[in-house]
Amino acid sequence: MNYSNQQSTQQEPAAGPAPGLPPAAEPTAGPLTPEELQLAARNHSMPLEALRREVTPPGLHYVLTHFDIPDLDGPSWHLRIGGAVERALELGMAALRRDPAITVRVTLECAGNGRSLLEPRPLSQPWVLEAVGTAHWTGVPLAYLLGKAGVQPDAVEVVFTGADAGVQGGVPQQYARSLPIREALRPDVVLAYKMNGTDLPPQHGYPLRLVVPGWYGMASVKWLQSIDVVKAPFTGFQQQVAYRYQDSADDAGTPVSRIRVRSLMVPPGVPDFFTRQRFLRPGPVMLEGRAWSGEGAVTAVDVGIDGSWLPAHLDKPAVGYAWRRWTLPWVADPGEHVLACRATDITGATQPLEQNWNYQGMGNNVVQQVRVTVE
Repeated sequence: MNYSNQQSTQQEPAAGPAPGLPPAAEPTAGPLTPEELQLAARNHSMPLEALRREVTPPGLHYVLTHFDIPDLDGPSWHLRIGGAVERALELGMAALRRDPAITVRVTLECAGNGRSLLEPRPLSQPWVLEAVGTAHWTGVPLAYLLGKAGVQPDAVEVVFTGADAGVQGGVPQQYARSLPIREALRPDVVLAYKMNGTDLPPQHGYPLRLVVPGWYGMASVKWLQSIDVVKAPFTGFQQQVAYRYQDSADDAGTPVSRIRVRSLMVPPGVPDFFTRQRFLRPGPVMLEGRAWSGEGAVTAVDVGIDGSWLPAHLDKPAVGYAWRRWTLPWVADPGEHVLACRATDITGATQPLEQNWNYQGMGNNVVQQVRVTVE
């Protein structure tokens, strides 16, 4: 079933409960629900030890799939570009691969990363901290194709519709999001057909996906089917109901967009299988991790050791919107310790020490804490 016309023309939905949940599914302080466990089984996060890698392999990169992964045939697939343009386009993969290509290294993070740490807990995909990954994305600059189509001067947004369909919040839909024209015309926004040099894996959007550097992952629509330039703001579910910073169910909220500053640490030592408590021997340890921000370069990372903060060493800044490596040598004394890391970006924004609660559990960039036992 094709929901794209319904999705792009529907009226603005009223504010309501968290996306995809019945009215009674309010945030909870109780144990994980069967629905949350089912979502956790379908989606997966990046193991924190993969922070040692500058580029995340596709199988370790985080994955969030709203509905089902479409079974698409690359050779017969085509992309439609229409709406408020001078020339509508319809392109197959062979034609796209003949167009000029770029490769961008981008850190993508789910907007709900850290949701399960909130109290009370918003009910949705129960991410802890690992819904992130960095990859090389190769494809055609979106601005190039919009230039070929000729965007009309009174256009305000570009709507991207994926082939994945389902029902969320009682609304039948294909997954669709929009970008303001100024964001869509950035030179680094890419329609990607390769990830780390090979064709996109099915779970990452084969055969074509959008990649929007600096924005949370919900903007990078997968299994791209159509692009529509529009003259009025898009009012689809994923834009006006989902992905909002809300204080309550009745709050219309503000839209989620760029990634908030964050850093993560590679947990040192070895883990307990069940609790993930870390164990290591006394002596010198090199603490390391990565930091990133959708607002620009990370300028500082401070590492907390039992409440005392020390400045970490930062590697050279990455190009564009990719994470930056940090390191700090530590001499581990026997006993129990709490390690933490806190990033600051070029705008002066710094990670909070306390949880950033909101109704949908979005953008929680609270400082990570790692408890270790030195034996």
